[in-house]
Order: sequence, then structure tokens, then C-alpha cells
Amino acid sequence: MQYIKTYFPNLTPKQENQFMALGQLYTDWNAKINVISRKDIENLYLHHILHSLGIAKTINFADGSEILDVGTGGGFPGIPLAILFPECKFHLIDRIGKKIKVAANVAESIDLENVTFQHGSVEENKSEYDFVVSRAVMPLPDLLKLIRKNIKKEQRNALPNGLLCLKGGELQNELVTVKKTSIVFDLKDYFKEDYFDTKKVVYVQIVKK
Repeated sequence: MQYIKTYFPNLTPKQENQFMALGQLYTDWNAKINVISRKDIENLYLHHILHSLGIAKTINFADGSEILDVGTGGGFPGIPLAILFPECKFHLIDRIGKKIKVAANVAESIDLENVTFQHGSVEENKSEYDFVVSRAVMPLPDLLKLIRKNIKKEQRNALPNGLLCLKGGELQNELVTVKKTSIVFDLKDYFKEDYFDTKKVVYVQIVKK
């Protein structure tokens, strides 16, 4: 929890309590359903919650923004972002029903009211959002093909509407087709822990015709 307070010092008491509750909730759920690698659950705050909040270091979502989290798994990055941006709406989608069940239960347990959930694939979702967020679910070109239809034309944020994707490692090949419309943010510029040395947020602008 100290990681969150260090990098996000202006949390309200409600937000602090919500973030604090995630530790026990995910530990309990993980004992029943393997949402996070069993070896990695002890690193929940660093590897999953703070990593998810890396997106918040690259954009401050305007109130009223609507965000789709594709392949959310147990709720990452959607749930940490929804706590941080209570005036925005988040829709979390995943193909695996038991993972969506965990995410929905966690959200209900912490009284997180600005999230909705969908068990299914992004291909089935025809709604439009200001941004799509994701955590390394598939190569960028494949993801962009699937979500182009989900981006709104109207703009309300400092960054034009598009995709914000948490990625790691070598990205040259994935970025070839989107060089002119993308920005790569190195998370090591925002977080000092070694874990973030190779972690990035990739932003790709999507223009609706």
C-alpha cells in the first residue's frame, strides 16, 4: 500500500480504504481461483496495482470519460484506475467468466460504483469509449484492429482518443505500423522500483473517420 501512497499522495480517505482492501480481497480470491500467479500474489501492489496506475502517470482522465478495459482478467488495469478516477466510467471485459466474477466481486466489496463488467470478447462489444486500456493481452496491431470501432469521435481529454496499453520488453516490431500516431512512455521515468525498468505505456491515437 505504501507504493500507492508514495506515488499518489492526494488520495481521499475513501480511495485509500479501497486500495487497502484490495490486498486481502485478491489474496482470498486467489486461494480459490488462480487470478494472479500464486508466486506473484505477494507482489500484488507493485506488479499489479501500481503497474495498472502507470496509465494515470501518462493521462489525467477528464471527468465523464468512458474507458473500456480489454482482457481485464481479475480487474487490471480497470479496477485501480476506477478507484483513482471516480468521476469516470469503466467497462471491464474478459473472455474468462471466473475472472470477471472475481473482478465484479472485488468491485462490489469496495463499493466501487463506476465500473461495469462483461463476460465475452471485445468483438461482441459495439459501444464507443474515449479510451481503451489494456495490459499486454495481444500484439498491438491485432488489438488495434479489434478496438478501432470502439473509439468515440468526440474528444474531451488532453490526449486525443485512442489506446493506452501497458507493455514490457522489446516493442520495435509492434510499433512499426503506428510510429506516427504513437507515444511510448517509460514507466521507469515515474516509478523508481527496478520492476519498472522495462515497463512502458504505449499510447496510440485512433482517429474515427
